[in-house]
Amino acid sequence: MGLFSKIKNMFKSTEEEKVDVNEEIEEVEEDGLNPLAIDQEEPVVEEKEVEEKKEKKGLFHKKEEEKKSVKVYEKGLTKSRQGFVSRLADLTNRYSKVTEEYFEELEEILIMADIGVNTVMEFMDRLRDRVRKENITDPSELKEIIVDELFIIYVNDEVLSNKINYREDGPTIILFVGVNGVGKTTTIAKLANKMIDEGKKVLMVGADTFRAGAVEQLKEWSVKVGAGFYGKEESDPASVVYDGVELAKKDGYDVVLIDTAGRLQNKVNLMKELEKINKVVESLAGGCDETLLVIDATTGQNGVSQAVAFKEITNVTGIVLTKLDGTAKGGIVLAIKESVGVPVKYIGLGETKDDLQVFDIEKYIYGLFKDMM
Repeated sequence: MGLFSKIKNMFKSTEEEKVDVNEEIEEVEEDGLNPLAIDQEEPVVEEKEVEEKKEKKGLFHKKEEEKKSVKVYEKGLTKSRQGFVSRLADLTNRYSKVTEEYFEELEEILIMADIGVNTVMEFMDRLRDRVRKENITDPSELKEIIVDELFIIYVNDEVLSNKINYREDGPTIILFVGVNGVGKTTTIAKLANKMIDEGKKVLMVGADTFRAGAVEQLKEWSVKVGAGFYGKEESDPASVVYDGVELAKKDGYDVVLIDTAGRLQNKVNLMKELEKINKVVESLAGGCDETLLVIDATTGQNGVSQAVAFKEITNVTGIVLTKLDGTAKGGIVLAIKESVGVPVKYIGLGETKDDLQVFDIEKYIYGLFKDMM
């Protein structure tokens, strides 16, 4: 079974999900626990029964969170789906046979979706090869193959991790880089909020010290989400990071999120600044656990160029794609992975705090190709 079929089976229709959830509620309620009324008085039961109820309640909430995440992807990728997939569907409807003209139009659609020229060329070679070997003549038969091949190109036989590398001894230190205006500060706040919801104690450090209002903006966000804060305007960024990491160690913070400058137009100075920051963190805590590059998805190929430039000056371990809901060119996820070989770890699919999602390639494929399934 190809990826297309697996994803199609994995994500049931809304009505089926409603039935599943209702059945789960009824089953749990029969055992004396209503998961939607947590404060109700529970009957006296054996310890084993209590554990079973907790497990059911946990399963119920896990299903709810998973369903909510799928819907965020589906809604957030509406613009890309309507632009990209509708053109694919139109192409399939206009051709009764797979011809060279069909391939040329498909190639143009993929390039226009910001998937990246090199990725598209590799994809087209693989597609032509499969069409020849499997003797495919009907364009409608290619829907599943298109989804499968794009997935294969993204994964590329690698073990891709979208998880943050938390450390057990001392605070996990995450450095954020990216040009100004991509939503870096908001992303830090959303991630801090997500981590606080998971029970972690988070410190936000404002090391973008010379951009007017940057430190104050991060401080305001720290108050909104309930995170700790350290920062000083017009101070040496490395010095601010030093004091911030020391504070995190002293006060028992679990995570340190460091905001940095985004002056990519002067790559030499920015590289030196990031080198100093990395040396400070190395001396205090053995180095940064993650360096996340924040990119605005709506900037298209300019965003890909930013990814390449930042990869040259610092050790980027993951990508955060913001404003993915605002572009019809959702293929940028594939283009960035191809350009820098770094996995996308988070994507922004809206304005609210819940719209920052851990990147999941299968949910992304589902959200993008839902109307073809």
